[in-house]
Amino acid sequence: MSEIIKTEAVVLSKLNYGDTSLIVSLFTKELGKVSAIAKGARNSKAKIGAKVDPLNFLEIVFYNKTSRELQIISSADIIDHYPNLKKDFDRLKYAYSVLELIKKLTVEHEQNLKLFKGTTRIFSLMNESNESPDILFARFFLFLLDEIGYQVQIDRCISCGRKDLENMALSYNFEGGILCENCKRDYIESFEINSELFNALNGLKTNKNLDDIDSRIIAKAVAFMEKFLKYHVSDFQGIQSLQLFK
Repeated sequence: MSEIIKTEAVVLSKLNYGDTSLIVSLFTKELGKVSAIAKGARNSKAKIGAKVDPLNFLEIVFYNKTSRELQIISSADIIDHYPNLKKDFDRLKYAYSVLELIKKLTVEHEQNLKLFKGTTRIFSLMNESNESPDILFARFFLFLLDEIGYQVQIDRCISCGRKDLENMALSYNFEGGILCENCKRDYIESFEINSELFNALNGLKTNKNLDDIDSRIIAKAVAFMEKFLKYHVSDFQGIQSLQLFK
């Protein structure tokens, strides 16, 4: 039997199906990622079609049956559609990058309440905050890595335990973590970490104000996290949205 589920959800993507329907990927508060069908949603009189657009934050009702791949959407109401975010090209690029990461890296029907709250929070900040969207996205990316079990370790040198790393030419070993300038020669280097990049990563991790930081350093921090994730997740090929929106 189907179970009627009422929950909050973020729309990750939608795809035309048949003559009138839509298949949508949802990141829900109660059940994590869910694939669902909105039957007849593309009919001219159907209101639900516009509601299940990517990025929209919804209250949704669907019939859930674990034995089937597609759940059936009954109704949807918009909680927020982030209008300011959608009018800004850069903010939209990074918002779609968030959607892409959630869709690629989360498991169907696996609840993660902290990640769900973090996702709706980052969209609210991208919609309302004056903080640069690349910094907001980089903070979220680092948070996401931690939530899915791939923590970026920059607290101390993994070899000697040294903590005062701020002004060193460091390196990062993707299997272990950060290495100080004295210990890095004993390990295979995965990524060079100069002092600017280390300070940026540390600032992102500790939520320090980074308004004065060069955008190129934030871009390098994102590139580092992409490469780190590629190392740990074999089928991850990078964030396509960052390339499509160039």
